[in-house]
Amino acid sequence: MTTVTIERLGLHGDGIASGPVYVARTLPGETVEGTLEGSRLTAPRIVTPSLDRISPKCRHYKSCGGCALQHASDGFVVDWQKDVVSRALEAVGLKAPIRNLHTSPTASRRRATLTGRRTKKGALVGFHGPASDTLIAVPDCQVMRPALLAALPALEEITSLAASRKSALRLSVTDTDTGLDVLVSAGKPLENAMQARLIDIANAAGFARISWDDDVIIQRVAPVLQMGTAPVPIPPGAFLQATAEGEAALLASVQDALGDARKVLDLFAGCGTFALPLSLGAEVHAVESEQSLLGALDAGWRHSKGCKRVTTERRDLFRRPLTPDELKHYDAIVIDPPRAGAEAQMSEIAAAQVQRIASVSCNPVTFAQDAAILTNSGYKLDWIDIVDQFRWSTHIEIAAGLTLV
Repeated sequence: MTTVTIERLGLHGDGIASGPVYVARTLPGETVEGTLEGSRLTAPRIVTPSLDRISPKCRHYKSCGGCALQHASDGFVVDWQKDVVSRALEAVGLKAPIRNLHTSPTASRRRATLTGRRTKKGALVGFHGPASDTLIAVPDCQVMRPALLAALPALEEITSLAASRKSALRLSVTDTDTGLDVLVSAGKPLENAMQARLIDIANAAGFARISWDDDVIIQRVAPVLQMGTAPVPIPPGAFLQATAEGEAALLASVQDALGDARKVLDLFAGCGTFALPLSLGAEVHAVESEQSLLGALDAGWRHSKGCKRVTTERRDLFRRPLTPDELKHYDAIVIDPPRAGAEAQMSEIAAAQVQRIASVSCNPVTFAQDAAILTNSGYKLDWIDIVDQFRWSTHIEIAAGLTLV
């Protein structure tokens, strides 16, 4: 038996003791004993708990790997998130005030990707256990919206019908304004009888749509999400912000960063999360690599009310970033890249010297690296807002304002 004292929490939420030794679901200051296997302490037992340790709010927490920080007080999580962002900035020589921190409420996740697996008695739908292939049913999940939880029996029916004995289904579910949108991936080859049964399931459950990989099986009503005044018909499996509350917080930060700009460029625009609400006060050019997302954005704009002109462009910004000659036509830029960041595009923005930048990121490390490109070229990092959409996870999202000095 090995005994350690936790010194800090790592980026993935594990406690870290001297060595380093990693211990899941522990907190700084705790004394923990367990079996040392390599650099990890397994089967840990808390000998001396932290004052920040609380009872998890979800009965599935011990077995489910969907959350990582339910054992920590809200105050601790807030301080840890701020520390993660501050350390990422310090690593590239930056500092900035963390202005706001928004945490999405419980039961607010409007999209989730679940796994479905056939069993001897039927089917199981849920999340994987921590660092495990074990599948855990989560009927009382404290993160997902009630509509997603209510759909679990229907998703189990789909799994029984469509999953093979040797592989699992991937079930991407989104709660839209018009009903649930379900995308099924990695299922058995679709046959006529199976398709007929899927239609019956969709009708009984009231799903808006079921898609099978790239094919729409049934669409009772177009899945739509309101973005500003635009009703956006989202494509199957579309990237969306995880909660409506988190989306609203990010949008407020972006609007604050852009101020009274009248000609805005939206890079990595997706379905129009920022472009469409911003178009109520500015002309917007939206750039995105996925045509299906641009099509949804354009359709939403064409049915919007009170919006100024929105144009779209399909472009891979990693391979072909916009150049200074193209960027100089805009008053402000909003950029929301994937986790890898947008080094090439940020370098072009730095050269173009556009006055205002709203930078949104789901990765504090690449955010800091991208921000440093701008600050090394005459920009000031004015402030940072943290948005916690994935409550009790280690996922941290950032919105920041930068201005040309």
